[in-house]
Amino acid sequence: MTRRLRILDLAGARAAILHRPHATVTALERQLRAIGLSVESGWPDLPAAGREVDFLFFDVDMGFDAQFPWAPGQSPMPMIALIGSEAPGRIEWSLSHSAHAQLLKPVGDNGVYSALLIARAAFAALHGQAARISELQGRLAARETVVRAVMALMAQGMSDEDAFASLRRMATDRRESFEAAAARIIARHDDPQRNGGGQ
Repeated sequence: MTRRLRILDLAGARAAILHRPHATVTALERQLRAIGLSVESGWPDLPAAGREVDFLFFDVDMGFDAQFPWAPGQSPMPMIALIGSEAPGRIEWSLSHSAHAQLLKPVGDNGVYSALLIARAAFAALHGQAARISELQGRLAARETVVRAVMALMAQGMSDEDAFASLRRMATDRRESFEAAAARIIARHDDPQRNGGGQ
């Protein structure tokens, strides 16, 4: 069974357009306002409210890195590329900024609504992947903590089986996770080194 995406109303959303004054901007503003978005445009600097908007449209043809107050690919909102020239260097620059959707110039009377929805879905998917990667990194770090704790116990003369059993017992006795017990063992093991050999 295919899961259907829920299309939300965009009325009340805010958009910024980073593009020099042009007929493209006029056409884009008209479509955005018809959909129900408030719009602010600017060039060459990001509009004053540019960091707080829900969508950012940016000019690929004349855009440059310093226009964005974040690292390439780290935008806090969905970004939609406005593309006139298909020069490989300009497309590569757009991709480096992780455009979530694109509109070809000149912008006509159609295409903005679908670009908004596609950009928002792509942005949400990327953030979902980032959250999943962060979770996996956390789980990997937790496993490394357990391995370090077992090694610390083995350094005290325990076998690997006894070390695991001791760690499991500590976690059970304190009703905490295996990883939390491991972190306590590592902290206790590291303290003497940090405190000049004291207990």
